[in-house]
Amino acid sequence: MTPLLVLSEEEVVELLDMEGCIAAMEEALTALERGEVTMPLRPMVRAPGESHLLGMMPVYRGGERPMYALKTVAVMPDNPAKGLDAHQGTVTLHDGVTGQTLAVMNASPVTAIRTAAVTAVATRRLAREDARVLAIVGAGVEARSHLEALQGFEEVRITSRTRERAEALAGEFGASVSGSIEEALDGADVVALTTNSAEPIIRREWLKEGAHLNAVGMGREIDDDTLREGTLFVDRRESAQVEGKIDPEWIHAELGEMLVGSAAGRSSADELTVFRSLGIAVEDLFAAEYIVRRAAETGRGTTIDF
Repeated sequence: MTPLLVLSEEEVVELLDMEGCIAAMEEALTALERGEVTMPLRPMVRAPGESHLLGMMPVYRGGERPMYALKTVAVMPDNPAKGLDAHQGTVTLHDGVTGQTLAVMNASPVTAIRTAAVTAVATRRLAREDARVLAIVGAGVEARSHLEALQGFEEVRITSRTRERAEALAGEFGASVSGSIEEALDGADVVALTTNSAEPIIRREWLKEGAHLNAVGMGREIDDDTLREGTLFVDRRESAQVEGKIDPEWIHAELGEMLVGSAAGRSSADELTVFRSLGIAVEDLFAAEYIVRRAAETGRGTTIDF
């Protein structure tokens, strides 16, 4: 029998600290760019007439520590109204030599924390050094994790369709609440869209010259003018084109290309930079490995014979 480590939502939150995750995401994106991982596009099951779906995100990393990972995630858009994360599922790690199952963990915090960590990687590399105003659009799980990841701003604004949720979140983080998206974006140096909206919710003219914009998830929050006119970075070209329906001619580079030095980042103070993140399986693999290492160091988790 194989020892199997099982980690709950609470344990994952405790073990996946933001700074450690940011470092792990830099490693993940660098490994992807160097060709060290095999990662097909995620297959998805969509029930006719339903807004929810089940996605499967497999990946293999070779080298000195061969590893398979699979995230199975149910995306349930109605969950936030029920007080639940819209992303539910598991991340499973398999030994890349024997195939033995090594760990299973709750995917919800993995997704939220590693997504915000990737946004932090992009923001640290692409935002102007004098950026002082942050705007967060949305007040759900991803908004919270982005507030934890994007630190050091003099002013933080939050806007959401549900003002009560925006006010509650703002109270926790010492932020202010804006009455509209346009108001929140006015003069903002860094923007994070965390709504997963199926329709564009911003306009190019609302964005300050020299701003940096982040958008996460599989929605279409960004209007085409912003995607076309901004210097667009993605986590992976193929995912952005196929899953995000983004014109390949608009893409300047993958984030990993900038990390390894094969593509330039921001080139001027008045340049609009945009990071469109769909989330990719290699991020889950590196986050899960980091969690397992920390679990071994701290004695957290439950080990069973499997």
